[in-house]
Amino acid sequence: MTQHVDSYYAASRNPRVDYPALGESVETDVCVIGAGYTGLSTALFLLEHGFRVIVLEAAKVGFGASGRNGGQIVNSYSRDIDVIERQVGARQAQLLGEMAFEGGRIIRERVAKYGIQCDLKDGGVFAAITDKQMGHLESQKKLWERYGHTQLELMDERRIREVVGTERYVGGMLDMSGGHIHPLNLALGEAAAVASLGGAIYEQSPATRIDRGPQPVVHTPNGQVKARFVVVAGNAYLGGLMPELAAKSMPCGTQVLTTEPLSDELAHSLLPQDYCVEDCNYLLDYYRLSADKRLIYGGGVVYGARDPADIEAIIRPKLLKTFPQLKDVKIDYTWTGNFLLTLSRLPQVGRIGDNIYYSQGCSGHGVTYTHLAGKVLAEALRGQAERFDAFAGLPHYPFPGGQLLRVPFTALGAVYYQLRDRLGI
Repeated sequence: MTQHVDSYYAASRNPRVDYPALGESVETDVCVIGAGYTGLSTALFLLEHGFRVIVLEAAKVGFGASGRNGGQIVNSYSRDIDVIERQVGARQAQLLGEMAFEGGRIIRERVAKYGIQCDLKDGGVFAAITDKQMGHLESQKKLWERYGHTQLELMDERRIREVVGTERYVGGMLDMSGGHIHPLNLALGEAAAVASLGGAIYEQSPATRIDRGPQPVVHTPNGQVKARFVVVAGNAYLGGLMPELAAKSMPCGTQVLTTEPLSDELAHSLLPQDYCVEDCNYLLDYYRLSADKRLIYGGGVVYGARDPADIEAIIRPKLLKTFPQLKDVKIDYTWTGNFLLTLSRLPQVGRIGDNIYYSQGCSGHGVTYTHLAGKVLAEALRGQAERFDAFAGLPHYPFPGGQLLRVPFTALGAVYYQLRDRLGI
C-alpha cells in the first residue's frame, strides 16, 4: 500500500480519511484519474453542477505534487502572458490573460466555502537578485495591470529588506493576491468537499487501462469504471497510461527541506509579514514560514525526476546563501516531488476523441493553475468550451531528441540560463 512521502506536510496533516480501493464494476457520468489538485478541482466543479463523479487515485489523496509542493499561491503561468501574446492571436491571448489570476481566487473560495483548514496566508514576494531581474519585474507589473491585476507593489532595496531579512536582493515585487497554504491539507480538504457532495474517491486504485469508445471504461487492478467522460489528471505521476501525452512532456523533480521550529524572534526577523518568497532566477529558490514557524525552503530541478541521494546537500547551501544566520539550525525534513515540464513551459490541455479530456504540464506553476484547470475542464464537459479551447489551442512540441535525449538537452539549456543568472545578463 502506497502512503504519503515522509515530509513535513505528511507529519503535520489534518486527521485524514482513508478512502477504499475500488473492488467492483461501477458506472458514473465522469471518471477522474488522479486525486491531486487538477482532479479534485474538476470533481468539485462537476459535482456542484449535478454530475455524478468518481475519482481514482493510485496512492493517497495528494500523494503527488499537490501534497509536496512549496505551498505558494503564485499567479499567471510558468511562461507569462507576454510570451502567450507573441504566440497566439489577440482573442486567445486575452482569454488566457484574464484567467491568469483566477486560480488563487478559486483556492480562497474553496477554503471559505468548505471550511478547509490549510493555514492560508496572503502575500507573495518576487525577489530580484540583479538589476536586470528588477527591470523584468517592472515590466511584469505593467503587463499584469493591463489585465486588471492591481494588487502589486514594486519594492526597492530598502523596502524589500522590510519584508525579507536578507541582503541578497536589490528589490522585488509584492503581490498581495499571492500567498501560501499547507498544500496537503488543502488537497485533503478538497477531497472531503468532494465526498460531502456525493462524489466517490477510491485510493490505492491506479488506472491500468482505458478502453476507448462511445462509453469509455477505466480499469483498475480490482475493478472498473464505466463513464460518459474521462478526465486524465495524473500529471507527472501518470506513468504510461496515455502514451500520446508523454512525448511533449517530461517529469522533473524539485527538492524541499524544512527546518526545526524557529523562535518567534528569529522567524519574525526572516519574514516579518509572513509572506512567501520566490526569486527571479531561471532555476529559482522559494521559501516561506510554516504555521509552527519552520522555514520551508525549496529549489533545484532534477530533469527526469530521479530522487537525489542527499537533498539537504543540494538545498541547504541555497538556504544559507539567503539566510546565513541559520547556519546552526537543524533540518527536520527533506523530500522531493515531481512536476511535469513542457517544452513551451505552458500547460497542455486537450481532448482525445469525444470523451477523454486532460490537463497536465503546469511546469512548476501548478498550485493556482490546477484549480483553474478544474473549472475550465468542468466548463467544457458542460458544453462551454471557449476557455478550454483557448488552452487547447496553445502550440506544443516534442523535446529535441525525443525521449532518449530530452533530459540532457533540457539540462544543458538550464546550465545556459543559470550562467546568465549568475552573470546578470
